[in-house]
Amino acid sequence: MNWRRLNGQKIEAPLLEAVEETIAREIAEGYKLKVCIGTDSQVVGDEVHFATVIVFLREKRGGFMFISNDKTKREMSLRERMILEVGRSVEVAYSLCTLLDLYDVALEVHADINTDPAFESNTALKEAMGYILSMGFVFRAKPDAVAASCCADKVI
Repeated sequence: MNWRRLNGQKIEAPLLEAVEETIAREIAEGYKLKVCIGTDSQVVGDEVHFATVIVFLREKRGGFMFISNDKTKREMSLRERMILEVGRSVEVAYSLCTLLDLYDVALEVHADINTDPAFESNTALKEAMGYILSMGFVFRAKPDAVAASCCADKVI
């Protein structure tokens, strides 16, 4: 995955190194951090565009994010797309969890899945929740899944 900041600046260092530098800097500046990871997708013509974000939240002081965009030409159902979104988020969370534990930074995985059964994305809720929780991560779904439903949604 290639990562960038919201202003478009490319993150050249390997992800783990960039995240560690970021955490060390933020802690040195006196911030208490929480990291939220989420992915959103959108069908554009015959492609599916994905955006995965790592949101660094400073307690009572705003936040910022790292962004990775990707696309595929594969046709898939909504349920499959939702599970792929969760899989991308879990993959990133898993790669960072040891580092975040080392710095005592809370981690949440956000899924762009509605908890209301009236919405079509709800069909993947149980699988997504089971997958994230079984990996030992804190799970958030809409309306509390801001990393996926707000941040990633804006950068697809």
